[in-house]
Amino acid sequence: MRQRLERGVWRVGERIPIEPELAAELGMSRNTVREAVRVLAYSGLLEVRQGDGTYVRSAVDTTDMAHGLSGASLREHLEVRAMLEVEAARLAAQRRTPEDLERIFAALALRGERPDRRRREVFIEHDLAFHRAIVDAAHNPALAKLYGFFSRAVRATLKGMMSRPDLPEPDYAAHVAVAEAVAQRDPEGAARAARELLQPILDALDPLPPAPPPSTQR
Repeated sequence: MRQRLERGVWRVGERIPIEPELAAELGMSRNTVREAVRVLAYSGLLEVRQGDGTYVRSAVDTTDMAHGLSGASLREHLEVRAMLEVEAARLAAQRRTPEDLERIFAALALRGERPDRRRREVFIEHDLAFHRAIVDAAHNPALAKLYGFFSRAVRATLKGMMSRPDLPEPDYAAHVAVAEAVAQRDPEGAARAARELLQPILDALDPLPPAPPPSTQR
């Protein structure tokens, strides 16, 4: 069933055959089919609508993606985060509304600097709210969904960064620079500020090993 979804035999939004038909077609018991549908629904591939049938929700299994993210290094997380947030800031500067700006600066005020007495979890949630406000201001639903999925990894990178005193922490001024560039409708300035916010941490991390030389075998 997963292979059929990946190959597009059943398209997104389409209702799949009912349980008895699937059991006969796939040569397995109805209980097995029922369990497979339950697993695929949990993975976000199918959606069971009571009294209406089972529909294809997605052809991409996010559980594989989540597993891959969980095994990525801090540097790899930060590199992906930078890609998303730099482009989000660029688009936000072009598309933001007055309401978006209110949300961005409200989140910025809540984040503030990081007093030592503040609980780490609270600070992280306020920091994420600021970055999410920038992403939402880009008004790209696909980017917003992707960033929402990636938020768990972003939260993990923040915890990893804060547990390492040798890494520089993006300060309040660096976040203000992003917000002000968005407010001024300066796409390149916003992208540059978003990149500069994370670049010192990337520079402080151990570099990736060099790529192996191309093979000379013919």
